[in-house]
Amino acid sequence: MTKRKQQVLYDKKWIIFLRRTWPFRHIPFAEFAVAAGSMALGNVNAESDFDVIVGARAGRIFTARFFAVAIFGLLGWRRKKLSHKEAAADKICLNHFITPATFRLSPPHDKYWQILYANLVPVFGDPARISAFFMANHDWAKTGPIHAEDPRYLYQQPSVVKVFIEKLLSGMVGSWLEKLLRNFQIWRIERNLSRNPSGYKPRIKYNDEELEFHPDTYRTQFYK
Repeated sequence: MTKRKQQVLYDKKWIIFLRRTWPFRHIPFAEFAVAAGSMALGNVNAESDFDVIVGARAGRIFTARFFAVAIFGLLGWRRKKLSHKEAAADKICLNHFITPATFRLSPPHDKYWQILYANLVPVFGDPARISAFFMANHDWAKTGPIHAEDPRYLYQQPSVVKVFIEKLLSGMVGSWLEKLLRNFQIWRIERNLSRNPSGYKPRIKYNDEELEFHPDTYRTQFYK
């Protein structure tokens, strides 16, 4: 692919992606979202999906993931786990949820992750919270600062519906729901992992502070 065609495709992909980022404003306990993967690195192709890192409120990570999966799934924009490349094209890949305790990426911090994190693009969330995430990784990835004027950073404020649901689920009812969703999701995750063996140096985490699903990181070998 020529450099010019690559740039045109990259621009088209961003247009499609940005049209699909508005749901983040409505997802309870999702505090920010940043574009990662090929969209951040600029090496897209026609089959590329849209990797997103989602910052979730502490104690509500499984609730945030549930609503994100449900909303993007209903819209038909979520990449499903077993999608082929063609089916994954232009879909939102919700493969990494973090909380303040896990803002800093766990090692190894090889060249791929350094380049990726240095080029993350905020698409939703409060600048202060995104800045905290960037600063947690600044020493090894040189992330930041936030450019609030970036035209891709469309949404800084949550919707009224999101705020209302968060207040409704902030107490005991929310904690009960989080526990219920935690048990259900871990059961599904472990069932899927047993059916689908991981590939090269997998990064799989599922706990109260982080949900990371990178079953194969072979692509990191191309960044030496």
